[in-house]
Amino acid sequence: MSDLPPKNNAVDIPRIEKAIREILAAIGENPDREGLQETPNRVARMYAELFSGLNDDPCRHVERVFTENYDEIVLLKDIPFYSMCEHHFLPFMGKAHVGYLPHGKIIGVSKLARIVADFARRPQLQERLTTQIAEFIMKEIDAQGVAVVMEATHTCMTIRGVKKSGSVMVTSAMLGAFRNDARSRAEVMSLIGR
Repeated sequence: MSDLPPKNNAVDIPRIEKAIREILAAIGENPDREGLQETPNRVARMYAELFSGLNDDPCRHVERVFTENYDEIVLLKDIPFYSMCEHHFLPFMGKAHVGYLPHGKIIGVSKLARIVADFARRPQLQERLTTQIAEFIMKEIDAQGVAVVMEATHTCMTIRGVKKSGSVMVTSAMLGAFRNDARSRAEVMSLIGR
């Protein structure tokens, strides 16, 4: 996939710590104040966790697929996820609904949740995240169709800027049969509850 980030070996913890110390000083705080002394390290470790998807390869979740003569919708609803908006580096979180129409191959249900997590744990836009998940599943299991619907609250909009708490952004990616066949699309959307 062309829009996947290049793989890095690890997060540079000391470099992040230095940057956070500089940010603290730039906002007028004393990075050596008792309550802030460990903050640069805590933030660096948090970033390593939140952006672990940059170093995780979602292909590991589809190394094992199962041959199965099943040709109806497979749907996992309400997958909790969190990500970081690449524009403000603030979190957005919500739930993903991932469905596919098999073409002789299925994957373990937990793998769908793991794929969502791998793509979410990197600087993201919800629109790109939705498309990446759909395209990945479509390609890797050669599905007849893939549907991904994501609903999320963006803190970059709820706690700053326009400050509209309670707003939920919904994105969708419909591929294959879910894009080309109105009945299949309606069925999966009905199962999702939208």
